[in-house]
Parts: sequence; structure tokens; C-alpha cells
Amino acid sequence: MSGALVIDGRTIGPGVRPWIVAELSANHLGSLERALAIVDAAADVGCDAIKLQTFTPDAMTLDVGGAGFDIDDGPWAGRRLYELYAEAATPWAWHEALFARGRARGLSVFSTPFDPAAVTALATLDAPVYKIASFELGDLELVAAAAATGKPLIISTGMSTDEEVDRAVATARAAGAADVVVLHCISGYPVAPEDCNLRRLDALARFGLVGLSDHSPGSAVAIAAVARGACVIEKHLTLARADGGPDAGFSLEPAEMAEVVRGCAIAWAALGDGSPRRPQSEASSRAFRRSLYAVADIVDGEPLTRANVRAIRPGFGLPPRVLGEVLGKRARQSIRRGTPLAWELFA
Repeated sequence: MSGALVIDGRTIGPGVRPWIVAELSANHLGSLERALAIVDAAADVGCDAIKLQTFTPDAMTLDVGGAGFDIDDGPWAGRRLYELYAEAATPWAWHEALFARGRARGLSVFSTPFDPAAVTALATLDAPVYKIASFELGDLELVAAAAATGKPLIISTGMSTDEEVDRAVATARAAGAADVVVLHCISGYPVAPEDCNLRRLDALARFGLVGLSDHSPGSAVAIAAVARGACVIEKHLTLARADGGPDAGFSLEPAEMAEVVRGCAIAWAALGDGSPRRPQSEASSRAFRRSLYAVADIVDGEPLTRANVRAIRPGFGLPPRVLGEVLGKRARQSIRRGTPLAWELFA
């Protein structure tokens, strides 16, 4: 189990801010120019990586209709699987340009392969990491093929049982994956925040590094996941939902993705290290804690009582916890009202 991994020189793990991945998916709408613009948008808003999907419709399904091949419900109701995948696919001919643009903009660029041939193709582009989609987690041949590259694997766990996740991670490690990041995922498109079950991250942490593949609206769930230990956040990115497309309904626009980047960084910074040390930002406030003061004039030899001593602000006197020791002592000198108490003032 690893504490961190490095992708393209960037450390990913609990000791650094979360790695934010923009998912291009089908939001290119059949246009390379639009796909390149989404890569640029991901870089502009501060994402760390852009992820493609590498498949052909023939690698995904059969060009037939009928039960199982026609989608009955959900965001793609009324579509045929083959036709949907044909529309959504990112042409292999675009990959080199997309990888080059992303790298030129400082992004890590990688993809989700959907068959072993896609793994081989991505190796020619020196993909730094491979992603196994939730729907493919049970395809252990695919998991092994990606792992055999010796690169890290990011594995999404939507719809999966504990046993299925265990098998996929074990397969990846046995086949030679450099490391594994396990993403909690709810495969709803979109998914309501109340269905996101972020406490699941606690259980997945047994594998090491964890993250979230998030299809919920906005940034709140992703930010909350960082507070729960996620070190990788993946969200779909489009230029504008109004432009449509198969994934538009659960994709973020650039301004929303910018909020994910900003909010996740703040959430991570707010976690701190859990130590009892007090930050420098508190230093000026310490003066306004309560402490023991003379609240009435006390003459030399007079006893200190609850009538002339109290715990008040500011904090330059003795701590309130010693009040019981102070009461009953006698002043060694006159003590004016408003004087912070110190041991040398009484006996």
C-alpha cells in the first residue's frame, strides 16, 4: 500500500492538494476544435489533468437493436447502444493532437481504454496512467492489460461489490501496475448529492489512495470528498451544457470547474496535519482570553475575594484555573482595579 505516487512529476497523495481531472468524454460533440477548446478550458481553470476515452463502438457492443441493446431509461433513453457509442467516441486520429495540446498547457493527459487494443494504442502516446471505468471493472483481462504497462491505474468502483473491487485491485497489482488509486463512484447520470455516500471513501482507504469520480451537480460533493480523504477528483467538463451532447446533463461548465479546483484546494488546506500546534493566525487573539484581574481596588493586606477578583478579558493575568488558589490570599501592596493579577502581588 503506497502513501503517494507520482504522475508526470506531480505527487498525488494525502500530503499534497488534490489532483483534479477534467473528463472530456463525449463533450467534443464530434469536433476536434471543440475538444481542443475543452483541453484549454481545463488548463485555464487550474485542472491538473484531462482524461479522454479510447474506444470504438465495435469494441463496446454490437450494431444490433432489441432487448438490452436499446436503452429504455436514464439520460440516454430511446438510443441504441451502438449509435450512442459511435457519437460519443473520441476518434483515435485526434488523440495525438489532444495529448500534445494538454501537455503544452501543463496538463497530464491520459485515457480510459475499453479494450486491450486501446491499451496498446495509448502506450504509443506514453500515457502516464490508465483509468478503468466503473462499467469495465469486472473485465479482469482489460484490468490486467492496463496494469501490465507498468503505469499506475485509477479504478472507478461504480455499481461494484466489495468482492469485485477486491478482485480488480488484486488483478491490477498482480499484473504489474505501478500503483492503484481507487475512486468511489456512483454510476448515476447525474447523481443526487444525497446518493453520493461519501463515507464509502473510509472503507476504500484500505487500498491506499482514494478519490472520487463525481457525477453530481456543482462542486459541493467534490469538496466534501476532499475533506473525507479523496486525493483525486474527476468531473466531466463541457464548454456549455446548453450545447447538448450525451454527457451534457452531468458535466460542469468552466466557471463551475474553476470552483471545484478552488474549493478542493481550500478544503485540503483546511485539513491541516491534525497536530495540537496553534497557528500563527491565533497569536494576536491570545491576548483576549480570560485571566484573573482585580475588579475592585484592593488595599495592602486585604484578602482577595470573589468581590474583588474575577476572570475577565484580556488575558494578561493569571489563568482562571488558579482562581481557587488565589482566593483568600492577602495583598502585599495596594492593587488598583483593572490590574492583572500576578503571584508577587499577594501572599
